[in-house]
Amino acid sequence: MPRRTTTAENAPALGTPAPPRARLSPESRLVFIGLMLGMLVASISQTIVSPALPVIVAELGGMAHYSWLATAAMLAAAVVVPVIGKLSDLYGRRTFYLGGLVVFMLGGVLAGLAQDFWWLVGARAVQGLGMGALMTLSQTIIGDIIPPRQRGTYQGYMGAVFGLTSVAGPLAGGWITDTVGWRWLFFAALPIGVVALVFVARYLHLPHARRDARIDVAGILTLSAALIAILLATSWGGTTYPWASPQILGLFLAGAALLAIFVPIELRADEPVIPLRLFRSSVVTFSNLAALAVAMAMFGAVFYIPVYAQGVLGVDATSSGAIVIPMSVSMIGVGILVGLLITRWGHYKPFIVGGTVIMTAGFWLLTRMHHGSSELQLTLAMVVIGVGLGGAMQTFTLVVQNAVDRRDLGVATATLQFFRNAGATVGIAVLGTIMTSRLVTTIPAHLPAGAAAHLPDGGLDAGSVLDASTLATLPDAVATAVRQGLADALHSVFLASIPIALVAVVASLLVRSIPLRTTLEPHRPAPAEDR
Repeated sequence: MPRRTTTAENAPALGTPAPPRARLSPESRLVFIGLMLGMLVASISQTIVSPALPVIVAELGGMAHYSWLATAAMLAAAVVVPVIGKLSDLYGRRTFYLGGLVVFMLGGVLAGLAQDFWWLVGARAVQGLGMGALMTLSQTIIGDIIPPRQRGTYQGYMGAVFGLTSVAGPLAGGWITDTVGWRWLFFAALPIGVVALVFVARYLHLPHARRDARIDVAGILTLSAALIAILLATSWGGTTYPWASPQILGLFLAGAALLAIFVPIELRADEPVIPLRLFRSSVVTFSNLAALAVAMAMFGAVFYIPVYAQGVLGVDATSSGAIVIPMSVSMIGVGILVGLLITRWGHYKPFIVGGTVIMTAGFWLLTRMHHGSSELQLTLAMVVIGVGLGGAMQTFTLVVQNAVDRRDLGVATATLQFFRNAGATVGIAVLGTIMTSRLVTTIPAHLPAGAAAHLPDGGLDAGSVLDASTLATLPDAVATAVRQGLADALHSVFLASIPIALVAVVASLLVRSIPLRTTLEPHRPAPAEDR
């Protein structure tokens, strides 16, 4: 069952001075370096490809199915995360981590050699399988080798890698594409992956009490099908198909039905892929809810702030991608600082509550933006959001890991990662729908009389308002009206992010504070009533 109490001998009272810093052995330090390199190649693969997508589609074709280049990796990662977390609890981390790294690199090779569009989509799905394993097990192995009281420091460093790739990925992707071609986007990470493979294979030897149990095949298949249906509906809704179309409604209904079947399967399974008993812990439940909301708000900011910069402020595409750098830099710096402070003071709740409150304030600042606002105002709002994300985002991993028994460490970490993935997908889709639906009314509201005759055939859609060549063909008054309309539509997007962020605040307030253990918990067999 989830942790109910914490023994006095390994959990000092909150507010006590930091215990002596746990020094990692030389082998553990090398393992940590390998984990960071693995996280680097996995997380940068999510962002490095985006600048090259138009070039790739122009060469390989597939414009009508453009979104599949991102959707394939996302779906594969989402499906594998809970499965790999559970299997690593049963059979150990090392084999699955190394396997994930090999699969990821294999997907990279296949992607770099792609001869047509669907070959590349399949290769991205293979990469997604490896990426899901690496992102989850990197966090879990840190929980295996570092006690919770010291873990915040190292998870802060791991979060910095994620923040760094969100900035470096698009910049490196554009440079590599322009310099040596898009295929090298997939080959460039291979040397780093090989180094990570050598470090982890050579030095990662975790003690593990293998649990011989029947794998929950029915649960894995049912959950995977449900996730695919729901995530496809979320990704396609409002873009490929209308939200009320039979395709989207059918996918949502199929996903809901499969989840309804999944619950009784898990209640009967000897080793369920997601033990529902984890959610008896309010710490686990509210941390996952908060992580879901934080991811929805965060990815809404990451995707739509560049849209504001390019479409309203008029910066070029390269500069609009770089404009989120202040948010990422503040998130990295605060994330590292918060990790150090948690290790020193033993508190985590003030940081998750304070972080989500500050993030909410940042979105409020975004709602104050309008046509005519300056880049300085946008930068200030992004810095505030980055500070909030730095305080909260990585800390939820520590909170959940500290609240569960070690035998559930993998599946608990994987569940949190899944909620983050789901939040990102849902947030982008919902906020994107708000933007496109508002553009239908906001742009005409600002057009001067008779301006409709100057619009392109079929009017302006969400893509054409960001196309500088399209706007350059319009009279100045019409182009200004388009920018004003986009500013109004994005105001609605940022306004909708505030209640999402407030959900994170409320959930964080409801997370119970548990003293952080200062020692690693030994593996214990499952209590009879939990089997």
